[in-house]
Amino acid sequence: MAIDPAASGAVLKRERVRDALLELIEARRPGDAVPSERTLCAQLGVSRPTVRAAVDELVVAGLLVREHGRGMFVAAEKITQELVAGSGALTVPQARGVWTSRVLELRTLPAGARVGRRLRVSPAATIRYAARLRLVDGAPMAIEHLHLPAALVPGLTGVELEQGDLYEHFRDRHGVRVAEAVQSVEPTVVTRAEADLLDVPELSPALLFERLTTDTAGRPVEYVRSVYRGDRYRIVSRLALAPSAPGADETHGDETHGGEGHHHPGFPPVDLTSRAPVRFSAHGVVQHD
Repeated sequence: MAIDPAASGAVLKRERVRDALLELIEARRPGDAVPSERTLCAQLGVSRPTVRAAVDELVVAGLLVREHGRGMFVAAEKITQELVAGSGALTVPQARGVWTSRVLELRTLPAGARVGRRLRVSPAATIRYAARLRLVDGAPMAIEHLHLPAALVPGLTGVELEQGDLYEHFRDRHGVRVAEAVQSVEPTVVTRAEADLLDVPELSPALLFERLTTDTAGRPVEYVRSVYRGDRYRIVSRLALAPSAPGADETHGDETHGGEGHHHPGFPPVDLTSRAPVRFSAHGVVQHD
């Protein structure tokens, strides 16, 4: 599949505008006003269509709301349900198919306030930013935006991003051993530029992944934002609902899993009376035509 440079450039420009808008949102509270599109164009030095595309995406994602005659405002906070493994390990097996990568951009740039907070570095600290197209059996499946502290992977190359396992490269070539990751998944739709790269219609449903990975010392080593095709990729979860063994710690359920005021995804609170943790595993499924 040939990549249209114009489409690739539009995706990357919109991604930077989106990051700037997210910084504005994170600095405000729900209900606070956001500058107009005209003001944002002047502040960010980009065209009105580029700003509008980024704003439209954040409106669809439920982060901004438009009110006719009043302007744009920060939306109410989303309800977050966390899945945490109990005594068993949380596992995420590799999805089926032959996965390959194609680098769209690789460069060094300042972290900025938003990415810097996630990686726990100064906004002025340098990071290695990479955008890559992920393919399965040659078909485009996802667009990934990776942010890595430059001090940890100063010599990261495009070859490492396209060939082999990236975490193995971290370990073998850069001495970075990943240990844990926190990942969120939510629905979204693709923009025109993303649609061109993923070979789907504009505004097609998609899955938005955000992941923060830490190493064995607890340092953030990777912040990733990915958009996966909704027509070809889905997440399958397996939940073990059996009660905990006798003598197990039952107070833990009140804190993160069960008990009054908490519930598991897909189950109303009354459906699960056990206070024991739900053991969880997930895997990605690539749907074939």
